[in-house]
Amino acid sequence: MASFLEKLECTVAENRSLLCIGLDPDLTRMPERFSRDPDPVFAFNRSIIDATADLVCAYKPNIAFYEALGIDGLQALKKTIAYVPQGIPVILDAKRGDIGSTAQAYARAAFEYWRADAVTVNPLLGYDAVEPFLTYADRGVLLLCRTSNPGASDFQGLPCPDRPLYLVVAEKALEWNTAGNVGLVMGATYPRELALVREIAPDLWFLVPGVGSQGGDLQAALRAGLDARGAGLIVNVSRQVIYAADPRTAAQGLRDALNKIRDEMMAAPSGQGVANRRPEGQRETLVRELQRIGAVRFGDFTLKSGAPSPIYLDLRLLASHPDVLAQVARAYVQVLERLEYHRLAAIPYAALPIGTAVALETGRPLIYPRREAKEYGTRKVIEGEFRPGETAVVLDDVITTGASKVEALSSLKEAGLQVQDVVVLIDREQGGKASLERRGYRLHAVMTITEMVEALSREGLITGDQRAAVLHYLGRTG
Repeated sequence: MASFLEKLECTVAENRSLLCIGLDPDLTRMPERFSRDPDPVFAFNRSIIDATADLVCAYKPNIAFYEALGIDGLQALKKTIAYVPQGIPVILDAKRGDIGSTAQAYARAAFEYWRADAVTVNPLLGYDAVEPFLTYADRGVLLLCRTSNPGASDFQGLPCPDRPLYLVVAEKALEWNTAGNVGLVMGATYPRELALVREIAPDLWFLVPGVGSQGGDLQAALRAGLDARGAGLIVNVSRQVIYAADPRTAAQGLRDALNKIRDEMMAAPSGQGVANRRPEGQRETLVRELQRIGAVRFGDFTLKSGAPSPIYLDLRLLASHPDVLAQVARAYVQVLERLEYHRLAAIPYAALPIGTAVALETGRPLIYPRREAKEYGTRKVIEGEFRPGETAVVLDDVITTGASKVEALSSLKEAGLQVQDVVVLIDREQGGKASLERRGYRLHAVMTITEMVEALSREGLITGDQRAAVLHYLGRTG
């Protein structure tokens, strides 16, 4: 018997499809002709399967719809799974999750009695509740990660402690995937989170509910979640197909829409398509979050220098949003991996929480130059422990002219530290980089203000006028 992944890969290729149809029967919504059948649920499912078997990558019956009908419903489920053509995988949507002995019984039921190829599992009870499913190495285990329902944010987005719970689940999925049979359930209604999890788990298959009646955007979900091959997603649609006037036409339209988006992404120029999008995807995800919390704003502002600006950056807000602060810290870490240093040196005040988060990510000690020397106690100019001769890399939130960086760099050098590199989140592109280079320092920015604005524009999160105003402000056109 072929494994779940073997079936899935083969069907995706043969049917050229990432479409999964949810077989969720509701007697009140079925066409009247099925009510006259002695086994209406099975007859209805059979008609859907007959009409769509060459258009799908999988079928997904949700066990709740069958349990609600009692013994007759469960018998219909058994017949439905047996009726699906042998090469097409069946995902039993059961969302099981319980203590070890109970989980063993659930696993036997899903894989030995119902004969499902995969099952959805709630991982919140931990490894011992998931492990009985994982022992069936030829079957798929799809862990709930970031689900499509509105209440998903109640728990799945909570920090644990430095990143959301759903990211911890994704990391555990990779850890538990020793047999190569683990996937994740990722709702299409949360494309930002979908992109983040794809970065963590580039090769896992994701079951993606939420397109259609739940409001998930198909293009956004594919853009966020397709893997480097243009696959990796099992896009589930239920009511939009099974209760359509013509289920085959509805399924074919969705399959073709999926393929059109896939083809466009795979054919995109280097740096824009699926295979080359990872760094860009990380940047765009982070930029969306910065705008969401109000750290990036557009309008008419007056800067500290008195100059007008069409954009305002307030990264002090990161301290109130630990989930976004953690993302920012990881972005800094990617830059720091290329540098040699002993200590981090954060410039007060906006960079202090950033520096602390980066220190926690890297395990490197943090120091910071005071804006003014203490007039009491130790009268320190530099807070924290260090030894003269050590190398420090300076962290700040943004750079404009570079004046504040020069002051901090001077303090650190006077204390005997070796300093050459400065890392910021955003370069405002107003001479700061050149100013530092003239003094022998190197600037490393996670992104420029132009890259940030262009990312927001591509995502449709700012207007054309807002983009044009910033580019004009920077002396650019386009």
